Amino acid sequence: MATNYSAIHRSGVNNAGADARALYLKLYAGEVLQAFQSKNIMMPLHRVRTISKGKSAQFPMTGKYRDASYHTPGSEIVPTSSKQGERIVSVDDLLVNAQFVPNIDEAMSHYDIRSVYTQEAGFGLSKVADQNILRLGIKAALCENATLASKTTGGSLIQDYSAFDDEDFSGNVVVGGDETTTSSVAASIRDPKKIAQAIMDAKRILTNANVPGDPFVVMSNDMYYDMFKISGTSNLNDLAIFNRDIGGSGSVASGDVPTILGMPVYVTNHMGSYSNTAGTTWTSSLWTQADATATNADRAAVHKTTPNPAWGSDQPLAASAGSGRTTQYDVGYDATSAIWSTHVTNTGSTGSSSAARKTAYISDVSLRVRALVMTKDAVATVKLMDMSVESEYQINRQGTLIVSKYAMGHNVLRPACAVALLQGL
Repeated sequence: MATNYSAIHRSGVNNAGADARALYLKLYAGEVLQAFQSKNIMMPLHRVRTISKGKSAQFPMTGKYRDASYHTPGSEIVPTSSKQGERIVSVDDLLVNAQFVPNIDEAMSHYDIRSVYTQEAGFGLSKVADQNILRLGIKAALCENATLASKTTGGSLIQDYSAFDDEDFSGNVVVGGDETTTSSVAASIRDPKKIAQAIMDAKRILTNANVPGDPFVVMSNDMYYDMFKISGTSNLNDLAIFNRDIGGSGSVASGDVPTILGMPVYVTNHMGSYSNTAGTTWTSSLWTQADATATNADRAAVHKTTPNPAWGSDQPLAASAGSGRTTQYDVGYDATSAIWSTHVTNTGSTGSSSAARKTAYISDVSLRVRALVMTKDAVATVKLMDMSVESEYQINRQGTLIVSKYAMGHNVLRPACAVALLQGL
């Protein structure tokens, strides 16, 4: 009868332990498992200008020159004057991601650890750029008129805004609401029919404002997937965007909503998300609000990067140390009566003259934006230093310092080119 060996050599056992594979190399099959990276979509969706020197770029603005008159024979033709203006886009401070890789750790690693960290740093910087462009897109939409565009309390909507008589503005859309709404429409933001209708209304606003360019839709992940909802009151098959019999091109099978009224749909998780699949409580990824009931700076919508290191800051630097654009990506807390063109609230008497329905804190409204319908002219970026990576081996620290960086800035270019989809109250 054969005897089983009880004392055999197992090369993977650590110090006669119980794990037969403890000492074996943890191979990754030639691939390094990386954290899932969020998708960056906004860089090609707006105007970008690159400069080699200086702190800002000028975007000239020309006025409307569309008048025409019938000529009386024999009378001298006298030209009418036109107006010009400018929009300035300044460069932020140098945005940096710094990492240090000890030499001993790199020697013991069985994969190229520096390449992983470098890629992670690149994703981190591009996320900040993506969110800053989204912030400016929302701020462009919030500029419904010259009064709003000129507000500076707690943070301006447009950097260095100067009134321009021929500037165009456009309104926004409250999903599920209108000038006659008196009851709560907060839940409409999760209704696919009302989302689709709001997108169509937003394009109508752009068309009526004679906005040039090809509009597109930028929406949060949650809103995108809400477009596929099936319920007793909002059947998916009722949506025209999915009905191929009348030209719809969406597909439930592939989870694709390619176009709505000819507008491509872009999805981002950089705007925020709902607390659950059916609720209406929203957590913004763009801003935080210290106190939603305050009447001072605590009510402002404030942006900050992470972390807040001792060698830098989580916001652009003050003028004494840098660009002076600390609040460039924040939204102020002004609430002057009847400043909105859209009925952003549903309290007060209905009708176009209702002041109460057009009164709300700008910061509060910014935190209700769930999607944008816009063109590339809504936001502009000026690049001084494009994204680059530097590394240096430091003998005194026995490791490699890896620094990823860029220097660029963003501003609203043409506020009429953006329409926001707002969650109702």
